[in-house]
Amino acid sequence: MNVPEAQRVFLVDGARTPFLKARGGPGPFTPVDLAVQCGRPLLARQAFGRDALDLVILGCVNVIADEMNPARVAALRLGFDERTVAFTVQINCGSGMQSIDTAYRYIRDGSHQMILAGGAEALSHAPLTLRQSAVEWFGRMNAAKGPLEQARTMTGIRPEFFKPVVGLERGLTDPITELAMGQTAEVLAHRFDITREMADAYAMQSHHRLARAQEDGTLKDEVMPAFARDGAVYDHDDGVRPDSDMKGLAKPKPVFEPPYGQVTAGNSSQITDGASWCILASEQAVNERNLTPLAEIKDSEWAGLDPSIMGLGPVLASTPIAQRNGLEVGDIDLWELNEAFAAQVLSCIAAWSDADFCREVLGLDDAFGRIDRDRLNVDGGAISMGHPVGTSGNRIVLHLANAMKQRGAGRGIATECIGGGLGGAMLLEAV
Repeated sequence: MNVPEAQRVFLVDGARTPFLKARGGPGPFTPVDLAVQCGRPLLARQAFGRDALDLVILGCVNVIADEMNPARVAALRLGFDERTVAFTVQINCGSGMQSIDTAYRYIRDGSHQMILAGGAEALSHAPLTLRQSAVEWFGRMNAAKGPLEQARTMTGIRPEFFKPVVGLERGLTDPITELAMGQTAEVLAHRFDITREMADAYAMQSHHRLARAQEDGTLKDEVMPAFARDGAVYDHDDGVRPDSDMKGLAKPKPVFEPPYGQVTAGNSSQITDGASWCILASEQAVNERNLTPLAEIKDSEWAGLDPSIMGLGPVLASTPIAQRNGLEVGDIDLWELNEAFAAQVLSCIAAWSDADFCREVLGLDDAFGRIDRDRLNVDGGAISMGHPVGTSGNRIVLHLANAMKQRGAGRGIATECIGGGLGGAMLLEAV
């Protein structure tokens, strides 16, 4: 059997919406609204039409009832021909990266030439759910026959039936370990001796870096303004706190393990709405259409681990990529490691520096090495801009490509932890 030669795959262009902090109610955009808001200007600035794109893939975790298969809904609203196939992928926090990885593998294997791959999430639109006891009661009421049976069933009503549970709260609790995501970060903080002060200092740095990037124009080609139906314009990530300092960050109390925990609202990612798209193309398409790529996608990896330490997913996913490609820590010019929690990011850095951990868990002869913080999340991350879970993996790949081009970097890794005990990573190289 002849195995087709692997094709080179390039990230040609991409754009995202501003990430908008959820503020106690549904935001101005649904997931599809967000996907359309950044997709239109991205496609408008291309020299090719929508018919050049073979496929549309979108990551989305909290799909709302009015937008089943949001990839298809977004594709049609973006003006794609009805014959264009579009499907949605879901792997929790990795969904936006999964869309890129699926596209990368299709193009690499020769079945497609150009694909639009994205992520969209509106956490402010996460549904309210009824308790199971309430669902069962409503079911009995619906099945009751005649006024007498309905009256008897009515006596079983309880006040708590009408107190809904925020679906997001349940979604951020692992069903296997019964730990909230923040509790898994506390497990890592304990294992790697990450203090509250260390986590707060990291969070402060994230805010300062994003504020600087907003001010100096670093994000101008990446972030597309979003226009709400009431005429409001959203043109920047609005969760950033430029004046963030250690004194202010010391005030919030530990959320998950009071009173002695390290994880607070101030050093965790924000609940946010946002979308991102990337255009991927084969070498043939790049040459035929005279495109100028941002970067080449060289490799990808997914890893599984104990859900109670899911924050180490980046370590388990990124290290095999480095080994396969003969790379040491110093060979990676830039890293984008999604900031689910400051303690989790710092634990990953500590794990790579721990010789015993690297030998026992990663199978290395010694420590992988310490990542230079000046190469990590150079323009801030989810702590300062937010973590719309289905989008973040797409954003970090896109931003890594842009940051590499702006800084003249040759090689970078985008990686993230994924709820449920998974990790994802992608290796990019300069063109």
